[in-house]
Amino acid sequence: MTSTPHDTPGESDPLRVLGLERLRRRTSMKWRAYPEDVLPLWVAEMDVPLAEPVVRAVTDALALGDTGYPAGTAYAEALAGFAAKRWNWHGIAVEHTAIVPDVMLGVVEMLKLVTDPGDPVIVNAPVYPPFYQFVSHMDRRVVEARLGADLRIDLDLLAATFRAATAGGGRAAFLLCSPHNPTGTVHTVAELAAVADLAERYGVRVVADEIHAPLVAPGVTYAPYLSVPGAERGLSLMSASKGWNLAGLKAALAVAGPGAAADLARLPEEVSHGPSHLGVIAHTAALNEGTEWLDALLAGLDNNRRLLADLLAEHLPAVRACPAEATYLAWLDCRALGLGDDPAEVFLDRGRVALSSGVLFGTGGAGHVRLNLATSPEILTEGVRRMAAALA
Repeated sequence: MTSTPHDTPGESDPLRVLGLERLRRRTSMKWRAYPEDVLPLWVAEMDVPLAEPVVRAVTDALALGDTGYPAGTAYAEALAGFAAKRWNWHGIAVEHTAIVPDVMLGVVEMLKLVTDPGDPVIVNAPVYPPFYQFVSHMDRRVVEARLGADLRIDLDLLAATFRAATAGGGRAAFLLCSPHNPTGTVHTVAELAAVADLAERYGVRVVADEIHAPLVAPGVTYAPYLSVPGAERGLSLMSASKGWNLAGLKAALAVAGPGAAADLARLPEEVSHGPSHLGVIAHTAALNEGTEWLDALLAGLDNNRRLLADLLAEHLPAVRACPAEATYLAWLDCRALGLGDDPAEVFLDRGRVALSSGVLFGTGGAGHVRLNLATSPEILTEGVRRMAAALA
């Protein structure tokens, strides 16, 4: 794999375009879940205008009345082209893909293909809270294999967990988060190949959530799970949702490795009716024409990571930030502040800033918060100022 280029010809930083007054006119979850005096830096929505090619594609579809059911392979072809240019990965076979409503519903459908009710699904805690919610609601058992102290996959622990999960001869799956949410860790080719080797050794099927894959920091090399040796029986979920702020335009793709194509072929036909046709159009336009906008965003996010480090050093020196390699999220260790298991509650009550509670991310999350960096430097600065004020 190759590292991502980050030249930004003709595009300004989209994080510096929208002010707080305009953002508060939005009606999405980020801006309506809390009272207006609360500054929201929590859920994974970005404070950006949409990339112009996306706006144009959706507007043209509306003008044409093209608002029916999704069809065709344009989305998969766009993802294959993006992967080839961005990650030097030419392994997406369009015929081994399927559109699904979104990444988490796609995860559920993939897990249904490779596990049975009651089977274990292994996750690397702390991890994205819906992993626990969706897996439990589909009548599978969540089994944690905690990340190491360095917030990377502990391969020895993962091997022991795989061995225990399959000891009775049943089926098991590993739900891989790549890049990892909330830590922003980008798994290396060697780590992913080791995961694939363990999965084959113990008969565990890997389902990879790669929704944050476009959001890799400058100079960091990203490897899709299905690109590594031994991952042929893996299944992946990808989307333009996080990279281009399209969560409200529902669409994602399930991608099968060569050894999992027969599994994907068993996906019920009605699942493909779930994505929004406008969502498919938007995601396709983002992948085909939105890379300059994405590069400008990535440069802005990198600036915000540095700004956050400076702000914490000045205002909250006891808070330790995990040095993220991807996503627009910051995982903050607040245990030295003595605020208990849920510092997010204190920051909300006393500072009027909303962060994601680390407790919801499972084992290893207590005493932590997740902060959304995808906002303007001014809003980020005010957010940290409010966090510090909560301790006064």
